[in-house]
This record gives sequence, C-alpha cells and structure tokens, in this order.
Amino acid sequence: MGFLTGFKAQKAKKAHQEGRIEEAMKLYQEVLNEGYRDPSTFLSYTVLLIRNGQYAEARELLVKNQKMPMTAQQKNQLFVNYAACVYKMGELEKGIELLERQHQKQPSGMVYETLGYLYIETGDAEKAMAFNMEALEYDDEDAITLDNLGQLHYRLLGDKATAKEYFEKALELKPGQIDTLYFLAKYDIEAGDTEAAKEKLETALEGRFSPLNYASKEMVEELLAGLKA
Repeated sequence: MGFLTGFKAQKAKKAHQEGRIEEAMKLYQEVLNEGYRDPSTFLSYTVLLIRNGQYAEARELLVKNQKMPMTAQQKNQLFVNYAACVYKMGELEKGIELLERQHQKQPSGMVYETLGYLYIETGDAEKAMAFNMEALEYDDEDAITLDNLGQLHYRLLGDKATAKEYFEKALELKPGQIDTLYFLAKYDIEAGDTEAAKEKLETALEGRFSPLNYASKEMVEELLAGLKA
C-alpha cells in the first residue's frame, strides 16, 4: 500500500460525496483490497453496501474491521451499521441487544435515533415511548427522534393528532427527512390537498433512502403515482 492507494481513497470519498455511488463503491473496494486501514473509509463503504441491500457483505466487513482503532463516534457508527444489517436480515432483536449494550456504555444521538426506531419496529409501544422520550430529553431538537415519536403515535398508538405535532416539528428542523415527508403527505391527502402532498413526496424522492427508513422509495413512488392517476 502506498501513496496511490491513499489518493484512490480520497477519490472514493469525493465520488461518494458527489453522488457517484457506483464509482465510489468500486474505489472503496479496491483500496480495502489493497490493505488501506482507515475506519472512515470502510464505514463509508458499509453505508453504501447497506443502502444497496448488500447486508451480508456489509456485516462481514464490519465484523472483520471491528478491532480497528476508532474514535467514539466511529465506534457508534459501526454498531449502528451492524444493527441495520442484522435488522434487515431478520434479526431485529440481535440489533436491539447490540445497541442496548452500546447505549449503556456510551449514550449518543446516533444510538438514541436508531434504537428508538428499532423499538417501534418491535411493536412494543410502552418501551418505545419510554426510550424515545428519554432520547428527546437528551436532544429536543433531534429531527429523527421527533420523527420516531411521530411514527410511534401514528403507527402504534393511532393518535394522529399528536403524531402530526411531532412530524411538523421534525420537518422544521430537517425539511428533507423522508419519513416525515411521507407521513405529512398522508395528512395532506386526507385533507384533500393533493398539491401539497405531491410536493412533499417529490421532495422525499430526492433524498437518500436507507434501511432505517419506514417509507421505502417504492412506497413513496406508489403514493405519488396514486395522486397523479
């Protein structure tokens, strides 16, 4: 491994930032094959693998590199990425247990956001509520936590009025948040405001979907297509 490998790693990150995903993935794989040891590089690559649905490949890479020296934030990212993999591979409880252990060691916004969402996915409203309210106390301007609380009230409790309040707060803080836009578009549809719904759904489609989104790209496209029919 030499100067050229380091240069290639920088090219990979630049391609990633600019949305040239196929090029970035190819370069990330090449530099890792060449023995490049940098946590930000392999973590970025696993994010792309996960978004591409390559969960087994991402999990293998995360396990292989888990002992690499990292910052606390990078270690949190590793655990969150791993939890996303096992969740999408049908092992929700395994992902939750892993993040619970990490949360006990070192609470962080990233873990609060992810674990809060995974608790909702279990369907346990009481546990999800307790944890997400704790997350809100940790950071009351975290748009993902606010969206989690919106989803909790909407999906598990059937309290659409309270859910809408959380979604609207989340949108103010993060206007491009996919799930928030999706749910608020549904309120627009119920109110008969199809133009507002279309605008929100089109904005959502401009975002980067992840396995930790409730609304998949296909769900957003389907809802939007129904409004254009």
